[in-house]
Amino acid sequence: HDLLDEGASHDAAICSPLVANRLGLRILAEHIGDVADAVTRFILVSKPDTLPARTGADKTTLVIPLPEDHPGALMEILDQFAARGVNLSRIESRPTGLFLGDYFFSIDADGHVTDARVADALQGLHRISPGLRFLGSYARADRREYEVARHTSDEAFAAAREWVDSLRHSPTPDAEDIG
Repeated sequence: HDLLDEGASHDAAICSPLVANRLGLRILAEHIGDVADAVTRFILVSKPDTLPARTGADKTTLVIPLPEDHPGALMEILDQFAARGVNLSRIESRPTGLFLGDYFFSIDADGHVTDARVADALQGLHRISPGLRFLGSYARADRREYEVARHTSDEAFAAAREWVDSLRHSPTPDAEDIG
């Protein structure tokens, strides 16, 4: 609404014709993009609220500071996803602005925080970079489902957890039993 304010410190806005019509703005120029088939991505940013339900076609967005810049630092972060079969659909490196060489990574991962493989990757990432920021899990705009390998399915994670739990609660085998 402050687009219509007389005292506003702007003279123009770039927006869709729908928004211009709704707000009663005068359209000064149309088709101003330089790439005809470009797609603009809009995101809704809000205060933390209830996590949207898993849809099976989800993304999770994270901001991960690089706690220490050393050879292999980015690989340590990426390994957390790769080892659990979590595909990354976007990764961007951005300077923090604090000092030269201080970076964070903005990442979109396929999956929802309630997926075992994604939750496990977040736990691993938190050990490496405790300043990790979870921005949310949400339905993909294209609603396209992704394929999850059998060994990274929620069922595989549950079976592995049960197996480890059974080891913790059973007697250690004697050396003779091993062979």
